[in-house]
Amino acid sequence: MSAEHPTLPPVRLRADAELARDALAAPLLAHAVRLARWAGPDTRVDAGGELVDEQLPEAVALLGLDDVEDGEILAGDAWRLAVDTGLVDVEDGTEDEEAVTPGSAGPGENLALVTGGSPQDVLAIWLDGFDAVFADAVAPVLDDLDAIVGDDGEIDFEALDWDPEVEADFLEGVLGNLYLLTVSEGGAGEGPVPLPALAASMIVPDDMGEPTDDVLEQVSDAMMRLDEQFRLLEPIGLVAYRPVDEALMAEEGEEPAPPVDDEDVSRYGMVRLTPLGLYGVRARMLEAGVDAPAVGDLAEKGADALLDGITGYPEAAAREETAAWLDGRDALTAARELLAAARGTDAGSPLRRLHCQQTLSLVGAEAEPAVREVLDDPELGGLARVWLAERGATDVPAPSEAMIFWLAVDTIAAQLDADGDLEELQELIEGLTGRHSGFFETAWRVEHPATAEVLEAMGRLHRDKAAAKDARKAAFKARSRSGS
Repeated sequence: MSAEHPTLPPVRLRADAELARDALAAPLLAHAVRLARWAGPDTRVDAGGELVDEQLPEAVALLGLDDVEDGEILAGDAWRLAVDTGLVDVEDGTEDEEAVTPGSAGPGENLALVTGGSPQDVLAIWLDGFDAVFADAVAPVLDDLDAIVGDDGEIDFEALDWDPEVEADFLEGVLGNLYLLTVSEGGAGEGPVPLPALAASMIVPDDMGEPTDDVLEQVSDAMMRLDEQFRLLEPIGLVAYRPVDEALMAEEGEEPAPPVDDEDVSRYGMVRLTPLGLYGVRARMLEAGVDAPAVGDLAEKGADALLDGITGYPEAAAREETAAWLDGRDALTAARELLAAARGTDAGSPLRRLHCQQTLSLVGAEAEPAVREVLDDPELGGLARVWLAERGATDVPAPSEAMIFWLAVDTIAAQLDADGDLEELQELIEGLTGRHSGFFETAWRVEHPATAEVLEAMGRLHRDKAAAKDARKAAFKARSRSGS
């Protein structure tokens, strides 16, 4: 019966202009922009497009990194990002047995977009930067370069024991889990997530009780790899990261033991996605074909897309989405569109009608003419009467018995699809059956496509054993009647 729900809860993204400001403030991109503005006729690069050694001190000074440990490395990282994002164009130098000829560099086409482009242009540059940093983060760690360089001078990638697809998939999965924890109700929200928990979410099987020593070792290995990766991802503005406390290492290269209590868990690393990070991870998910909705996605779409789209949304997000959809629309026209979209006998139609009723509650009294137009509609007449009664209307015609029972089946079908609170659903079921003596004797005859499934659910959920038995009998009759 269930309609297909979105894969992920909807995310609330900040406005593009605000995200673009965050992107330009990210240290790595800010440095890349400064170097791009500095690049000119006298800038020299080597055969790989990197700044030659003689140019690095000037770049370090320009970025204010003179007194920073690894200043030259940071300047080199910013230069590579400037090249990767099109902020700088380079003409690689050449190197042969006879001579080394430096290449040149200058401002790239994208540099003008930093100040003269739209927020979307800036975010596109930032996303290219995120892709470049992500690629660096999943690259192999070359602790002992001599051990993996062959006699021919080429790197022996097989000796690295490194699979680029596996590494990329693992980090994608970690970022996906972090995204889910951030956007889910009852999840981390804007708070940080302990690195051990994030690593364990990728390693420990869901059905495993006490992790084995082998699994704990894998979690520890994953923590240390993630520690390196989040250190790389933080300067692009993707995450806010508190690294693993180096004091926990007994000696260099030794992996930390898992934390023993909640008090010291933060020393093992804490990470959260920034608002810009939420935008970036979602963009990668969408590119990979993942259904990752954002509040406001449906605002410009039709009523049918709205009523189907908010299926599975948490209540607050659904209200926010419907309010955005209604904003700027003529109330009466919007009400008619909603009611038209609520019709149907497909599996998702009961939930669409529930969402229609909830959305109409936001429209207010201006929707009344549209609601009165469907009083005689067999699918919408019950909904219309409930809506009018809630607003104190006294001239509403009484519904027929057929409409009452059809609405009862439709309402329960919608609640079953909504995956709501079990106790509330039980109270709804028991309230309906309590108000109508002989409910099941009539209910199995209701001409609704979900009648049999609803009666079966009532048989499972009704806490009165006799009523539950009557529901199961009625479900059997409904199945026999429909031939299903």
